[in-house]
Amino acid sequence: MGTDTFLSKADQSLIVKSIESAELNTSGEIRVHLESSCKADPVERAVYIFNKLKMFKTKDRNGVLIYIAYKSRKFSIIGDSGINSKVPANFWDEIKEKLLNSFISGDIVTGLTTAIEMSGEKLKEFFPYANDDINEQSNEISFGK
Repeated sequence: MGTDTFLSKADQSLIVKSIESAELNTSGEIRVHLESSCKADPVERAVYIFNKLKMFKTKDRNGVLIYIAYKSRKFSIIGDSGINSKVPANFWDEIKEKLLNSFISGDIVTGLTTAIEMSGEKLKEFFPYANDDINEQSNEISFGK
């Protein structure tokens, strides 16, 4: 199953639009990374991808990565140090639960767009959008193997 089978081009476009919309409310930066398999712990892999994508290069260290290995049926949501220093330990739990339930029911796109929207709303509390805010990270989905 290639990424086109997992998510159609139209689905990918919806996800990018969801990222753009969520970032209108926050200076936080949200990215989605998809790959087919993950042999390691998904959190460790997400941290590796986060660093590989240089997501730490934001002024407020407020990047969020939603990582999905679809064939391995693993995922993780991680935030940078600027977020983690301000939010409670269970900050991502509700979003992870919604995402997991959507994956179980087979509604991947709704799960991702909901996770992105919820992330934007939660980030708004700690990192509100500023008039001089610039988009510091790509809104495009990144892909691995």
